[in-house]
Amino acid sequence: MTPNSEIINWDNIFSKSSEFQTNTPFQFAFIGNWLQKDFYEKLYETYPKIDDSWSTSSDLSRLQFYRLCTSDKKNVPGPSGDDPTLNKYWNQLKKTTESTEFCENFTKFSGVKVNRLKFFEFIAYKQGGFQLPHIHNVGPNTLILMIYFSKNWKHGSPGGTYMASEIDESSLIFEPYNLDNSFAIFHDSPKAAHGVRYITDDVQRRALQLELEYFSEDTGWSGDPKTMA
Repeated sequence: MTPNSEIINWDNIFSKSSEFQTNTPFQFAFIGNWLQKDFYEKLYETYPKIDDSWSTSSDLSRLQFYRLCTSDKKNVPGPSGDDPTLNKYWNQLKKTTESTEFCENFTKFSGVKVNRLKFFEFIAYKQGGFQLPHIHNVGPNTLILMIYFSKNWKHGSPGGTYMASEIDESSLIFEPYNLDNSFAIFHDSPKAAHGVRYITDDVQRRALQLELEYFSEDTGWSGDPKTMA
C-alpha cells in the first residue's frame, strides 16, 4: 500500500508527474481529487473560520488573510506535532504532510529532493483580495503546494493561484478554476512567477499552503512565511 493512501489518492498525483517535470518555463502541475472524498469533506466542513484570529497581509502588492500553524516544540523550525487549535482531521492531515513518506513521494513525483515540511499555513482571499505576480526563489529544493477548499467556483473567475511566464499578469499561462479538492504545485525557482487576480465577487477562496524543502544542519533554515501565494 502506498504510504498515507487511506487519505491521499497518490495515483492521481503521480499521473501528473511527467507533466510537472516537463512543464516550462518552470515546473508546475494542477491535480484534482487528491484527497479521498470522505476525508476531504470532513476538512471542507471544518475549514477554520476567517476571523480576527487570522493575520492580514495588506500593501500595494496584495491583500490576503493567513493563519500559520507553527511547531509545538521549542527551537524547532517549521510545523511539528498537533496544533491544539485544529480538529482531529486537520491534525491528521498535518501529521501526514510532516511525514517522511509524504516528502519521499513528492521527491519521486517532482524530481526535486525535499525532506521536510517547512510551512503549513491557511491562506484565504475575500472580495477585493489579490496578489501581484511575484517570485519567491527561496531555495533550489523547495516545492510550493496551494491546496483548495472552495466549491462551485465559477469558470474564468479569479481567485486561484495562476502561473505566469513573467512578473506580469498579462503573461499568465495557467489559472485553476476547479478549487474543490485540488491543488497547484510548483518548483520554486528564479522563473516561478505566480499570483492571484483581483477578486470582484463576494466569495471566499479558502486554501492551505504547504512548503516542502530540503533541510540540513549544514545549510540551515531561513524563510519568511508571509511570501505566500
